[in-house]
Amino acid sequence: MDAFSRSFILGLGLSSEVMKELVIRLNNVWRLSLEIMKGEFVAVQGPSGSGKSTAMNLIGCLDYPTQGSVYLEHHDISRLSESELAQVRGKKIGFVFQQFNLISSLTALENVALPMIFQGVPAGKRIKRARELLEMVNLGNRISHKPKELSGGQQQRVSIARALANNPEVILADEPTGNLDSANGKNVMEILRNLHEADKKTIILVTHDENLARMADRVEYIMDGRNKRDTK
Repeated sequence: MDAFSRSFILGLGLSSEVMKELVIRLNNVWRLSLEIMKGEFVAVQGPSGSGKSTAMNLIGCLDYPTQGSVYLEHHDISRLSESELAQVRGKKIGFVFQQFNLISSLTALENVALPMIFQGVPAGKRIKRARELLEMVNLGNRISHKPKELSGGQQQRVSIARALANNPEVILADEPTGNLDSANGKNVMEILRNLHEADKKTIILVTHDENLARMADRVEYIMDGRNKRDTK
């Protein structure tokens, strides 16, 4: 552990043993405080307007807190520039969105390879890894298809493969089954669950669906921007 990390540990009053396993920490961000440990599968649940989207943006290091602190692996993101934050975010967190957010002009292979460009991965390695990830989500025969040529379930699987491109520690899934039928939604959740169990990924699922939340190991309930309770 470097000196920079140790200084944060001392400032938080936490032991090094605890901090080694702590991936994300929201500390008094207005009325919200949240800790997520390495390898956890956590669901953040609440109704529309409860503050889930704000929590997601903070957990995903997409926004700076206006009050309190957000720590990603011991580093307070409010101390980072936007370019530094983008680099950290690109390496540490993979995003899966309800709307898929694939680039329509790119093939499935190109969409999955895209995040690796920003991390300076050579072209040959990008293509090889993108192929492997698409095969992992059972889309090896769709690598040349563009989003409009894929079903919703297939597009979401491309999105998951893209989220894994830079082998991030954390997968942040925001209503990942919201635009899918029950069969495709179940398939997506099985992939996420397998990433947690087999690959030891930290999964953060943002959802209003209680049935999906039950698949997580822990549920954090948010109401009016405040933690209401958490359950195992």
